[in-house]
Amino acid sequence: MAPEARIKTLLKNSATALCAGVVALSSFSLGAEAARRHYRSHHHHLPELAAHPPRALPYPQLPLPFEISGAQYLPLAWADVKGWSEDDHLAAYKTFRASCKSINAQSGAAEPKALGASLNEPCRAAKSLDLSDDAKAKAFFEQNFAPLRISRLGEPDGFVTGYYEPVLEGSRTQTDVFNVPVYRRPSNLFVRGYKQDSVSLPNKGPVYRKIGRRKLVPYYDRGEIEDGKIAGRGLEIAWLKDPTDLLFAQIQGSARIKFDDGGTVRLNYDAYNGYPYTAVGRILIERGIIPKEEMSMQKIREWMAQNPDGAKELRRQNRSYIFFREVNLSDKDEAVGAQGIPLTAGRSIAVDKSLHVYGTPFFIEGELPIDSERSKTPFHRLMIAQDTGSAIIGPARADLYFGAGQEAGRVSGRLRHPMHFVMLVPKGIDPAARAARLPVPDPRPSEKIARLFPQTDKAEEQAFQPK
Repeated sequence: MAPEARIKTLLKNSATALCAGVVALSSFSLGAEAARRHYRSHHHHLPELAAHPPRALPYPQLPLPFEISGAQYLPLAWADVKGWSEDDHLAAYKTFRASCKSINAQSGAAEPKALGASLNEPCRAAKSLDLSDDAKAKAFFEQNFAPLRISRLGEPDGFVTGYYEPVLEGSRTQTDVFNVPVYRRPSNLFVRGYKQDSVSLPNKGPVYRKIGRRKLVPYYDRGEIEDGKIAGRGLEIAWLKDPTDLLFAQIQGSARIKFDDGGTVRLNYDAYNGYPYTAVGRILIERGIIPKEEMSMQKIREWMAQNPDGAKELRRQNRSYIFFREVNLSDKDEAVGAQGIPLTAGRSIAVDKSLHVYGTPFFIEGELPIDSERSKTPFHRLMIAQDTGSAIIGPARADLYFGAGQEAGRVSGRLRHPMHFVMLVPKGIDPAARAARLPVPDPRPSEKIARLFPQTDKAEEQAFQPK
């Protein structure tokens, strides 16, 4: 039989199957339609086949439970979370419950973040549970959350650093010894969308200097401020001995300043000048001054003390500058994080506020040099997001808070390590539960039907894809 006659016979015999099959085979519809167009263009005398409306997909359009930009996640069973059973869950629960006080007091629309208002439900449950038993605290997390391994897209692990609250010597007045000013926020600093007297302005985005009633220009950078651009305006909260002390207080975002008369002032972040943070440690590594594997806060301090002129130039590479406000805290109180509650040493973390909601629990696991610079101390701990920082960027990036003083500074200053991150997701938006609601896909078509509707090559198929 001639090829043309065979094609005519095939089409006649399969017309009925085509009418029923095109609707049932949405995955092959583009190839079949392309074949019909090709055949009609060369054989105009053949009858047109009736057009069939595209089949609606049977899968419901379920909204994503949450989405974190640039992240990849993997649902886990609790048994697969390494170190979970060995943690002090009661300590984590008390820290989580402290965050819940702030969450329970919130009103209005939820934040447009991944978890949104989903923490409200476990926080309501925690409000009436003043637990004192570790097993019950562990059960609380397992009953109210699902573990989700999280990392930056394409990377296996997250990354942690450490921070602390410096305790510094200072003076209420300028002297020959204490001559480095600690500034409060200037009145001419302006951030769009915020009142000038708002507490704790954002640590990202543009910041302006207001000239007159309307003109806005970028605010002074670190070099200009150190050269005295805002000096003599009554903005000095206190005076320190060393500009390196001020730099590290600004990096940490808080400080305690002790005076000769026995008094203390507690400082917290209040605003910044609009320039992105530049890590001075990274510059020292790039210049070959300190090897990457030896980098620590202590190494930076030692180099700056030995090279005062170089230290001045290095500081100014970080054009970002932090302004502080006084807070009413006793020496026994921990520093207050961006969530507005006192942090818990060893349990509070700073996260990327553009991606995460305060109060989110993260289980962080790996090895850290806690005991000494070269030690590999096992670290498996449930931490609570209660703070943020301009250098904390990404879905699996955290700054671990270690408390106040020199020892906390030594430990936090040597942390720059990859770690496993498991985010605890409230059961209300558990992605595994959502996946269980999806129907089973249609059965695969038979080989006979598939031969009737051959697939086009990729180039032709893409040409008919909707733009």
